[in-house]
Amino acid sequence: MKIAIIKYNAGNLFSVDCALKRLGVEPVITNDKETLLSADKVIFPGVGEARTTMDYLKACHMDLLIKELKQPVLGICLGMQLLCRHSEEGDADCLGIFDAEVKRFQSTNPEEKVPHMGWNTLSHLRSPLFQGMKEEEFVYFVHSFYVPVNEFTAATTDYITPFSAALHKDNFYATQFHPEKSGKVGECILRNFLNL
Repeated sequence: MKIAIIKYNAGNLFSVDCALKRLGVEPVITNDKETLLSADKVIFPGVGEARTTMDYLKACHMDLLIKELKQPVLGICLGMQLLCRHSEEGDADCLGIFDAEVKRFQSTNPEEKVPHMGWNTLSHLRSPLFQGMKEEEFVYFVHSFYVPVNEFTAATTDYITPFSAALHKDNFYATQFHPEKSGKVGECILRNFLNL
């Protein structure tokens, strides 16, 4: 099985690479169009800022390529947000796979700090990504922006407000949390993605 990780100007590519290697998979990190189109699965991870990243993706036509992908695609963290229609971070128009807006957390409670950083639970699971998992499993988050609950929500988490912890539409799957940093639960999610 050929797994490709999209190479672009975002952090966190290598922690995903390491997590897949722990599962016995040797992924390729690439921005080559033919390699991405021919891969069995594609992972679109990322840590960074939405507008800067979208400008980069457009400049090298990766925005069009990602929309063309027909195999299972997994967006992680910033990767999930960029699959949405628009982000308040830098007022960025994104890829539009999911018709959803990315919003900035607004906290009025000093105990609810932004960014949302650390372990939190998943509920309302409805995606093959969560096969074999129970409700209220813990996963690891680091983010200041969130996707409100919408028709594509595949799992929710409650921090400041209930939000989409995962999305799913057609061949596109996405998680706001970091499965590669979420221990055994994250390994299960990545394995489920590889088995799609």
